[in-house]
Amino acid sequence: MMLLGLLVLVLGLARGWPPLPVVTAASLGVALGSAMAVEQWLAVLGEQFSKNRFVALTWLVLPLIGVLERYGLQHHARAMVQRLHRLGASRLLILYLLIRQLGAAVGLASLGGQAQMVRPVVLPMAQAALERHGRCPPHVLQQLAAHAAAVDNIGLFFGEDVFMAMGSILLAQAVLVQQGIPVEPWQLAVWSMPTAMAAAALHSGRLLALGRAWRRAMDKG
Repeated sequence: MMLLGLLVLVLGLARGWPPLPVVTAASLGVALGSAMAVEQWLAVLGEQFSKNRFVALTWLVLPLIGVLERYGLQHHARAMVQRLHRLGASRLLILYLLIRQLGAAVGLASLGGQAQMVRPVVLPMAQAALERHGRCPPHVLQQLAAHAAAVDNIGLFFGEDVFMAMGSILLAQAVLVQQGIPVEPWQLAVWSMPTAMAAAALHSGRLLALGRAWRRAMDKG
């Protein structure tokens, strides 16, 4: 009977039903199969939701972004870039890279993100900046979208290690202490700075080269 929950989960996801009701029904199936009272199941479910409610809150941003896009968020982002004539697509991505990296370095890891910033704001702005030179071929737009997403990942990855309260820094410090190497988190953060600066410089150079390649592809197309 305890496999009833697994059966409900597999069936629901295979049929494409909404994940939240499917998982809830699967947990109820497991509870019934293990002879757990419904009241006890509700208590466990409420306790776990309360402990992990931050996971559910992250999904609230998705309908918010959808509403903003519905009422012209991308249109206004593109219009703003059209007024900034000297800001090209590659320079805009470099600017966002630096903002993302500096934000992560001071603990603001949630400042950006794929759903919050890249899809509704950064990508439309970069596309508008690139389309000042003409119509973008489809493969250029695909590359632009990919590198807009990559900029967010690179900025976050190399910036967060400069923040000494980040979990990765604390984990590295704990491992080194266990190996008999006394080190403080701030020392690891300081030694992460050259790597972060090198990553920003190297990727900025790559973005400038990509910008020139995109313009050449647009001239040919």
